Order: sequence, then structure tokens, then C-alpha cells
Amino acid sequence: MKKKIFIFIIFIYSISIGQNQKVLLGIDILEKDKFSILTGKRVGLVTNHTGVNSKLISTIELFSQAKNFDLISVFSPEHGARGFNSAGESVDDYVDTITGIKYYSLYGKRQKPTKDQMKEIDILVYDIQDIGCRAYTYISTLGLAMEAAAENKKQFLVLDRPNPLGGLRIEGNLVEEKFVSFVSPFKIPYVYGLTSGELAILLNEEKMLHNGVKCKLNVIKMNGWERWMRFEDTGLLWVPTSSNVPYNITPSYLVGTGVLGELITISIGISYTLPFQVYAAEWINSDSLSHHLNKLNLGGVIFRPITFKTNYGQWLDKILHGSQVHITDFDQVSLLELQFYFMQVHNELYPDKKIFNLADSSRIKMFDKVLGTDQIRNLFTNRYKVEDIKEYLSKDVKTFREMSKKYYLYN
Repeated sequence: MKKKIFIFIIFIYSISIGQNQKVLLGIDILEKDKFSILTGKRVGLVTNHTGVNSKLISTIELFSQAKNFDLISVFSPEHGARGFNSAGESVDDYVDTITGIKYYSLYGKRQKPTKDQMKEIDILVYDIQDIGCRAYTYISTLGLAMEAAAENKKQFLVLDRPNPLGGLRIEGNLVEEKFVSFVSPFKIPYVYGLTSGELAILLNEEKMLHNGVKCKLNVIKMNGWERWMRFEDTGLLWVPTSSNVPYNITPSYLVGTGVLGELITISIGISYTLPFQVYAAEWINSDSLSHHLNKLNLGGVIFRPITFKTNYGQWLDKILHGSQVHITDFDQVSLLELQFYFMQVHNELYPDKKIFNLADSSRIKMFDKVLGTDQIRNLFTNRYKVEDIKEYLSKDVKTFREMSKKYYLYN
């Protein structure tokens, strides 16, 4: 009897281990196929520390050890190949003296591979974990790398990865022409609901790349990913995409606070242990702010009073007070609106401290760039009421959803 129970337990345990990981990444599929699509080619790889297989072995290592093709160069986005560079910090080139692989930065003196760099390769492969938010610059690098491939008549291959926010959520307006920038590179919503592979196909087919160029594009699909899945549903292990996105839940909070954070007037938890999870300042009363935010009865979120000291940066050694954001129901919460509800309540409580009056003009320009328009700020600052911008924030969601469906690789 004991033996039978033991066997049953082992059986159940083995099933649970198998169920833990539901998704195979593009790199996993490519590896299982023994990299056949790359056979005999000189390869350039656009990646960073997030480019790992489901066992956390880096794509760089897998490619450099492969016998049927040559890894010639590695191109890295913002934060560098190893991910330790700060946001906005320029990254230098270097050569690995052991392997001879050339490492080129695409965040510094150049933003896309040069003609000479492209001459050295036959195919450019992209493998970076994105966070599903337009302002996160990895998708800018994706688009520019695709342009380089098109302009130099090289193949482009995307190794697909999950969108941490899932494939159903779309929030925000489209970027307007004069606000296209490295932090709003394409005319897509702030939250766009596509994997990197799906986005690449959309950019290619909708002629969103510079001068409407198209590259010879292939996507290695994931196995097991479905549109409803957020990262925690995949069974995969999360690698911090940058120093302030340490957990798989962080992208959701980034959408809810990151635009406000561009003003650098209110702490959103960066330089503390809760990046993108708080609204705080020296003058705020934590209990009052949290009480008034909770009185709004916003779906899927609770605000908790918090007081803390930052570990570095402009508020070092200052005592900050405010609210910690707790998302309780991802399917109910409207993420992008959260920071505007905070600004609405803050204006009611502290009318002498208008958020935008406290900000430097360069930071207000960045706020507008990240939102892809100045109309939201103009509408909002008339009364500091969220109801004045709701329509503008959502005006493009339905049409984008219908258009982007054509490029879905997953149900």
C-alpha cells in the first residue's frame, strides 16, 4: 500500500512539474530544431541579458557554441548587453577577446546597425524580452534593426517571447506625427497587446518603418502561449528587463505610474524598493491621499498609506509620504488612468502644488512625448479631472484592436 501511495505521489509531482512551464520560447523552438534556419549563415544578434531560453541559458551562449553557423556580432539596446547600465546612459562598443565576437551598442553614438556592420552578416536575429509598453525603448530598437535589415537586404528573424501584460489589453491613444520619438516610435497605443513577433509583422505590413521600408521577416513562434496569458501564467522565469523592472508584475505598475514619473516631481518608487508602485512626496499626507483615492472606488486597485526614505537619487534621505498601489484585479483595473486619478486627487488636496507647475519644461516635453500627444495634458490641466481625458485616451483602442488582429500569431 505504501509503495502504491509513493508511486502515486511521484506521478502527481511529475505532472505538476510538467504543468509549471506551459510556454516554450522562440529560442527554445529554434534550439530544438538545431538552429537549422541559421545553417551556414553569418549571424548578427540583437539581444541583451533578457535573451535566455526557458532554462535561463543565454542566447549569446547558445549561438556562440552552435556548430552550424557563426555568431559574428551582438547588438544591444538601452541598458546594454548585460543590463546594468542606467536608463538614458550611453553604452560603449567592445570586442570579446576570447571569442572575437563584436559587441555593438544601439544606445549611444548609434541607434541602428551601420552599413559596414551589416556587411559582415547574412541575417539579423532579435531576441529581447519586452514589457508591452510603447515607451519602453526595446521596441524602438526592434524597429530600427528591422530598418537596417531592409536597407541592407538582409534577413530578419524574431525569436518570439510573451507580452507580460498579455495579448488582450490595449490602452491609450495613438502617437501623433510631431510626437514620434525614441520613446514613442510608432503610431500604436501606449499598451498595444502584441508579442514582439506580432509587433514586428505589424510594423512591416503597415509600413510603419522609416520611409515605409519592409524587411524579409520571419518569426519563430512560441509554443503554448495564448492571448489571455500574462507572464505569471506562462510558467517561465522572469529576468529583470532593466534595474527598475525587477519582477513580472512590474510592467503593470509601470503603465500606472510611469508617465507621471517622467515629470520627476512625484516619487513613483524608483530609488526605493517599490519601483513604479507608489505616489509619494514630502508634503503629502499618506492617510488622506490613500483615503481619497480609495473613495473613488476604482476597479481592481487598492491604495495603502506608505512612508519611506529613498536609497539614492534626488530624494535621498528625504522622508516621503504617499500611497502604495496594490493591483487586486488585473482584468478590472484601467492602468494608464491611475496616475491621472492620483493627479486629480492630489490637486484637490494640494491645489497650491500643481503637478505641472512643479515640473521643468524639458520634463513636460518628455511627458508629452511618452503620451504621444500634448492634447491629454492640455485637456487635463484645465480642471485636473480624469473625465476630461477619458475619451481621448480611449479614442483609438477599438480601431487599433481591429487592425492589429490581422497580425495575431496566437489565439
